[in-house]
Amino acid sequence: MKLNYKRTILVGLAFLSICAFWQMYDNVMTLILTGTFHLNESLAGAIMAADNILALFLLPLFGALSDRTNTKLGRRMPFILGGTAGAVILMNLLPMLDNGYAASPSVFELASFVIVLGLLLVSMGTYRSPAVALMPDVTPKPLRSKGNAIINLMGAVGGVLYLAVAAVLYPTSKTEGLEHINYQPLFLVVSLIMLVSVVVLFVTTREPELARKNQELEREHPEWNLAEDDGAGHEVLPAPVKRSLGFLLTSIALWFIGYNGVTTWFTKYVAEVMGEGLGGASTCLLVATAGAIVSYIPIGMVASRIGRKKTILCGVVLLAACFMMGFVLTTVYSSIQPIMYVVFALVGLAWAAINVNSLPMVVEMCRGSDVGKFTGYYYTFSMAAQVVTPILAGTLMRVIDYRVLFPYAALFVALSFVTMLGVHHGDTKVEAKKGLDAFEEMD
Repeated sequence: MKLNYKRTILVGLAFLSICAFWQMYDNVMTLILTGTFHLNESLAGAIMAADNILALFLLPLFGALSDRTNTKLGRRMPFILGGTAGAVILMNLLPMLDNGYAASPSVFELASFVIVLGLLLVSMGTYRSPAVALMPDVTPKPLRSKGNAIINLMGAVGGVLYLAVAAVLYPTSKTEGLEHINYQPLFLVVSLIMLVSVVVLFVTTREPELARKNQELEREHPEWNLAEDDGAGHEVLPAPVKRSLGFLLTSIALWFIGYNGVTTWFTKYVAEVMGEGLGGASTCLLVATAGAIVSYIPIGMVASRIGRKKTILCGVVLLAACFMMGFVLTTVYSSIQPIMYVVFALVGLAWAAINVNSLPMVVEMCRGSDVGKFTGYYYTFSMAAQVVTPILAGTLMRVIDYRVLFPYAALFVALSFVTMLGVHHGDTKVEAKKGLDAFEEMD
């Protein structure tokens, strides 16, 4: 039995569209909120955290709704199509309202922007869980880790596409000195990427047929179901495993607080501290993303030899060191220098070492039972961290100094090293893999 890579890549187009949007949202929205609407960092951070607050409720809600949906298009496809269509329309209204407020500030423009933004976040929340669930629906259980790797690669491609577009459309030479920047072309291009991705997915993927075939295959292999329960359908974990799970979930929250603090505020940080525009910041983040992508195969090989936990710990040390180096470099230099690209490439490597191995460790502890529930644990802690950090980091930057961002991130990442020492389960070692197989450990 082999993974159908072509089909999995096509299924991953939905996640590509999602990641392209969120990369743009994280990079541009802080600039609009603080630059056009002149909100302070705390209030802007609260708005930036709204998507993660909504995600805590919307992701499990619409995931469960799609489980109970039965249409000719399938269970997941109606949510993917409807959510994407709504998002594409709403996201192109935002830069129009942004430009309108810049030209003639009014309470109506501000209120309209907030309302449209809220509807957009809801629209995006309706189809993330169904999009992620589509891959397990059409992939046999033994191949889902490999399938998940391809899905995450497609997400990385979506992020790279956005960063490349932003770097080309908004270099510092074009934005320097402008009182207001028109982001309409950027939103339009990203919405087209999303639309084309989902249309190709819909045209090439027959969800009901593929899901039916997969269900038939799994019925032929009851040995794939390794679930253990208490007789009432609920899994029972031994106390030591529960402790490991608690430490691991705490670690996940801590390193997301550090990492997401930087990704959320970096564009505003370099604008205030170094006078760089969106193009320069996007280039640094593009280098970090590229660094992660080229690291996935080596990271998979390393993890297969030394284990997931040691690989994560190495990544945590490197990430904390890179954030402290970022503080030094942005303090010493007044513009982005080539050495910063090297540091951001190492940030990508470190994040890959962490991110590739963390969700598989969580899922490994459930020993094959109720993977969706344990995946929910992962996203609950990672999303909760991303609710807290935009507000906390933004407030500290406003009250203390913008340069507190990198030490703040380094501190929380370093704390995750301590909590990871308490994790003693979920660290399986397997034979080293080559090529695309090395991606199977990704989340």
